[in-house]
Amino acid sequence: MTGKVPLTAKGAEKMREELRELKNVVRPKIIAAIAEAREHGDLKENAEYHAAREQQSFTEGRIADLTGKLSNAQIIDITEIEPTGKVIFGVTVELMEEETGKEVTYQIVGEDEADIKVGKISITSPIARALIGKEEGDIAEVQAPGGVKEYEILAVKHI
Repeated sequence: MTGKVPLTAKGAEKMREELRELKNVVRPKIIAAIAEAREHGDLKENAEYHAAREQQSFTEGRIADLTGKLSNAQIIDITEIEPTGKVIFGVTVELMEEETGKEVTYQIVGEDEADIKVGKISITSPIARALIGKEEGDIAEVQAPGGVKEYEILAVKHI
């Protein structure tokens, strides 16, 4: 992977928590389950053993994935950056869709943190790309599947 991948401080902490949980709780449980399944004898026909090994494989893959993502992360704590009213990575943006007057709020985050259900959009999404560099009061044009949508930037918050 070339370069650093942006990640919010909250997103990095969530990844670290998941990593701790996998290493300190899940991994020992799987090891115990494998040991117990081995005691039951013939491993070829032991479904418990195979299920535990499969879970171990998944868990070790996730640990490696999280470790890699954290080592390649450029962690950005938006609360420590002086607010300028400009849209940058990590800010929370209040928008109004010009056509409908509907207001929406999004936080611009890294790809691994994106979750539209909680208002977190990826820095690589079309709407985030249209917003980056703009300021409060600007209009951002977003190429949406149904055509161009215009959003007025109502507020840019460092929260």
